[in-house]
Amino acid sequence: MLVAGSVGPYGAYLADGSEYRGDYHLPQAEMIAFHRPRITALANAGVDLLACETLPSFAELQALLALLEEFPALGGWFSFTLRDSQHLSDGTPLAVVMAELNDNPQVLAVGVNCIALENVTPALQQLAALSDKPLLVYPNSGEHYDAVSKTWHSCGNHQQHLINQLADWQHAGARLIGGCCRTMPADIQAIAERCHA
Repeated sequence: MLVAGSVGPYGAYLADGSEYRGDYHLPQAEMIAFHRPRITALANAGVDLLACETLPSFAELQALLALLEEFPALGGWFSFTLRDSQHLSDGTPLAVVMAELNDNPQVLAVGVNCIALENVTPALQQLAALSDKPLLVYPNSGEHYDAVSKTWHSCGNHQQHLINQLADWQHAGARLIGGCCRTMPADIQAIAERCHA
């Protein structure tokens, strides 16, 4: 068993939905200063790896890579929010992102999380074409978030939507599959049952 310590985006701290946009502009030194105490606490707690997740911004990804140099024994996965299946939320092409991550030995896996179900399979296919690193995915339930009203809107039977796409995700190369916002224990149980069938 491995224990991953979550390192979420600066945008979530802002609590304004910017983790879905990546439109915050902070100098790299300030971004590193924001993340350093959290990564230090996780390292001191003995996590096996970091889950650098819900990253919408290329600048934040670069800051985390720079910060990881201070923790040479600690690796992690990098997981992104996306504008569409080929771009981070801030608009950076995944090809540019992967050129930055592919040769870094501390980057153990890459993937997507906290994204709409319809973008998962094409995003995994894009990542698989750009990298040999293991892939992971843990999307939202299928409901859509309105950042203005701070509410979720249903799209029908989201659990069936999740389950129906599992084979496609596995075929695209996903090795770790889970759920993010609005996925419930029953959703994870259904994923586990389907994957172990």
